[in-house]
Amino acid sequence: MDNTVSVIRVGLVGAECSGKTTLAIALARSFGVPWVPELLREFCEQQGRTPRRDEQRELMHEQIRRESQALARARDEGAPFLICDCTPLVTASYSLALFEDHSLMVDARAHQALYQATLLTDIDLPWQPDGIQRDGQIARRLFDASLRANLREFRIAHTLISGDPERRLALARETLLALRPDAIAYNHDPR
Repeated sequence: MDNTVSVIRVGLVGAECSGKTTLAIALARSFGVPWVPELLREFCEQQGRTPRRDEQRELMHEQIRRESQALARARDEGAPFLICDCTPLVTASYSLALFEDHSLMVDARAHQALYQATLLTDIDLPWQPDGIQRDGQIARRLFDASLRANLREFRIAHTLISGDPERRLALARETLLALRPDAIAYNHDPR
């Protein structure tokens, strides 16, 4: 594959327990491309708590920094895609929902424009607590509505990914291959 072609940055957005990480891992494995894990999950596991309002900005900027490093690696490898498990828009939306903090939204919105593909994971999967940052089904539904409103307001083109994990992967692959049909020939083992 010609590594002068730009890497397509793929941003996954969605509410808690909507399958973002499962889909990110599956896509990265499916195409053999790098992915950027969600920093919030790591933070909660390490700290044993959810972040405070004053920690949100640093988390968002660290996620962006890690994404930039992974993007450089993807370019070096000639990867067609970089899969980003969560985008700053999700962090900013949570900050708005939890703390009524609008301060992150301008930067998050600007960064969201860098993704050539945004995949919104639907909340049609059963809710399952998988860590301490989980707020529950009602909070998930409210956040999903808020995130969709932000996507509409900011006119962010996105693809809704729903169904069981196999269907989600197929929909996501179809969306990405429409952007880079040559990606089907990319054969890199990310291990």
